[in-house]
Amino acid sequence: MFLSSHLTLSTIIPAFIIISLFITFKWFSSTSNAPKNRPPSPRKLLVIGNLLQLGSNPHRSLQTLTKEHGPLVLIQLGSVPVLVVSSAEAAREILKTHDVIFASRPKLTIPDTLTYGSKDIAFSPYGEYWRQVRSIAVLQLLSTKRVQSFRHVREQETHVMIDIIGKSCGSVIDLGELVNSLTNNVICRVALGRTYEGVKFNDLLVRFTYLLGCFSIGNYIPWLSWVDRLSGLEARTKKVAEEFDEFLEGVLEEHISKKRMVNGDDKGQDLVDILLDVQTKNTTNFVLDRDVIKAAIMDLFAAGTDTTSTAIEWAISELIRHPRVMKKLQKEIGEIGHGKPKITENDLEKMTYLKAVLKETLRLHTPLPLLISRESTQYVKLMGYDISAGTQVIINAWAIGRDPSRWEEHENFRPERFLNSSIDYKGLNFEFIPFGAGRRGCPAIQFGIVVNELALANLVYKYDLALPEEVNQVELDMSEITGLTLHRKSPLLVVATPRLG
Repeated sequence: MFLSSHLTLSTIIPAFIIISLFITFKWFSSTSNAPKNRPPSPRKLLVIGNLLQLGSNPHRSLQTLTKEHGPLVLIQLGSVPVLVVSSAEAAREILKTHDVIFASRPKLTIPDTLTYGSKDIAFSPYGEYWRQVRSIAVLQLLSTKRVQSFRHVREQETHVMIDIIGKSCGSVIDLGELVNSLTNNVICRVALGRTYEGVKFNDLLVRFTYLLGCFSIGNYIPWLSWVDRLSGLEARTKKVAEEFDEFLEGVLEEHISKKRMVNGDDKGQDLVDILLDVQTKNTTNFVLDRDVIKAAIMDLFAAGTDTTSTAIEWAISELIRHPRVMKKLQKEIGEIGHGKPKITENDLEKMTYLKAVLKETLRLHTPLPLLISRESTQYVKLMGYDISAGTQVIINAWAIGRDPSRWEEHENFRPERFLNSSIDYKGLNFEFIPFGAGRRGCPAIQFGIVVNELALANLVYKYDLALPEEVNQVELDMSEITGLTLHRKSPLLVVATPRLG
């Protein structure tokens, strides 16, 4: 046994040395051939580059790097050069001045597996296919008229949540869980026509969103892709993709059967009905096949559930920690609600402080702190630096929202900063880009924000929300856990006391 082990080591060690020398040679070769005026870079390790420096909260780790090296930092993740952007000026250059060059997406294994080969809007590469599917989404699914047509769904599901809280009789509730159920139910009814409750479906959604935020080492060090197989990441991704596909196939068949029965009646259409109509009436060369429809629906779940529910949860967390802000918000909503049993969407437009509270929440707790990675399609000169084609780009929207050069008291929760301010989240103010900007900015902002506003308004209108007696509001744990979205690390447990009869 000892001799066998010794022979094995004597074979492995020289091989490892040869491989290391080869990689070092390639690295120095690539460095010498690289553009001369590159952005500043931190020191990196051989083979893995700066991977270890990402840590468990990459948005915070990358913020630390940019504090040391500047708003544009070039790091190396395995064999892939990655440009980290952490200032409004740099974000403007990427998302506006050179938007076309940076409009594509890198090919990432996990999203590619989950979205039928990146046939969705979020992860598909920039080009004619992306333009076609985005046009369908914007015109058919996310237009102002379409968003307004689902108002009754948002209001009904919000009131269901409010009623459930009312039945808690002052006991401790997991508000995050209730808000997550609200957003899931809204998306299910809008997209699929009905709710899909139960442990199995909720577990599938949790695993789906979790995997989208997982790091696949094979994307950055291809010859180590076996690590993803060994860890089970590859198998888990394929399993979720298969389970979601089976679920969506059932949804499509259900809708096709219903469509035959109602003989083309378009009353009460959900988004699957609309996509099936577009498929049938298609007059262009673009083929809207089943996989494209399923990928579009998966995008709605990825973008419309987790990001929306976490924003509401963070908002309530901050309101509990800041009683002054809570009272001011309740005063505004109470005056506008004026004793009505519930807040409706008609009331929201007048609630300027509510909107400021949500903006401040999105600034401090950006739902997608690093947005979705981009990739340069050609060489470009950026703020005086040479950026090669094929460079991945990470925009740290979370760090930009906390930039002390742009925001006074940048770490403090102060909604008043947005009163009498033209700064908005629609992609025109680059110091505040929680939903991205440019061509790849989120097309569903309007839908997500109205869910946030309606839920938050009704929660603080109907209830006083406090922590359990054994927890001091100052001690509320605000720790984060990072995947694709920025979650609270611990559940938000509260006691709700009715404010109105």
